[in-house]
Amino acid sequence: MLDPKFFLDYLNKKKIDFFSGVPDSLLKTFLSCLEKNKKIKNIICANEGAAVSLIIGYYLATKKIGVAYLQNSGLGNAINPLISIADKNVYSIPLLMIIGWRGSPKSNDEPQHMAKGKITRSLLKELKIKYIILKGKSDLSKIDKLISYSLKNKIPVAVLVKKNLFIDNSFKIKKIEFKKSILRSEFIEELLKNINSRDKLISTTGYTSRELNKIRKDKKLKFGDDFYMVGGMGHSSSVSLGYSIFSKNKNVFCLDGDGSLFMHMGSLITFAKYGKSKIKYILLNNNSHESVGGQPTNSRNIDFKKLSKSVGFKSYFKISSLKNLKSEIRAFVKKSGPSFLEVRIKSRSMKNLDRPKKFLEIKKKFMR
Repeated sequence: MLDPKFFLDYLNKKKIDFFSGVPDSLLKTFLSCLEKNKKIKNIICANEGAAVSLIIGYYLATKKIGVAYLQNSGLGNAINPLISIADKNVYSIPLLMIIGWRGSPKSNDEPQHMAKGKITRSLLKELKIKYIILKGKSDLSKIDKLISYSLKNKIPVAVLVKKNLFIDNSFKIKKIEFKKSILRSEFIEELLKNINSRDKLISTTGYTSRELNKIRKDKKLKFGDDFYMVGGMGHSSSVSLGYSIFSKNKNVFCLDGDGSLFMHMGSLITFAKYGKSKIKYILLNNNSHESVGGQPTNSRNIDFKKLSKSVGFKSYFKISSLKNLKSEIRAFVKKSGPSFLEVRIKSRSMKNLDRPKKFLEIKKKFMR
């Protein structure tokens, strides 16, 4: 195991003082140290490609190597700037990636993580990105050589981090919550009471799908069917739109999060333009990447009423307290879409959350 503060101090001594990325639970103790260190510039991005691009811009301005952090499932988002800009045969840009390696060999992880974990090293090899697997303090000398290799050859390099590498620390990221908000579970339960058997719910990755799944089972609320986006962060709105255009069901509800929305925000424009009367978008907004450490998304600074109207949604609703929960849900469900509902939720989840299982059965039930 490795002390995350020691690792950050080590990188800082190498004159690495700019970091950018998308939070990952495998890196959260390291990222909490990064958040605490005010001498280091850190920018949380909407997606991994944007983070890599920021690091490229940093090098162009300073001639110094920066760090992009991400989980391996986000490597796909990063491939475009890695190949089209940073590659040796294009602009030849040095940078260091720290990648949370979910689904690493011999690990016990979720199916979607195991699928990506299996091909992570192959992807890096295809990208001609030299990498090491960080196992402890003894590997820091390898990182020395890796950084020197990146700077000398002016190419990206990577460090793979397995689960439980970094020891836990007492520092926790301060969550900036809304003054008025409700629990995610309170909203989901009330929504399920107001839909019918033909309605479909497509829910984003993380706690949203897990809580929806648990409430279905515990409360025995059987109306409607769910499709859980256990992976593919940022794509729940597009899956919902694609389904709604060609389905004959009454309503299609997309349950999204602020971090997920920002990852591929342009999809919201397509959603509003091509969405028909039966499609409805729900933003569960807690201003944080809750499931991977609670880092802020800065959604509290956005007027989603103006945003939704400007991209083409016909109507906007907002819930921030239990007082208007029932009435706003009923009005939202009845309203012809494409409509937008912002629900301001607390950054905390239900206890003893299981993960959705038996994906093929979930798919078959949803499609029938």
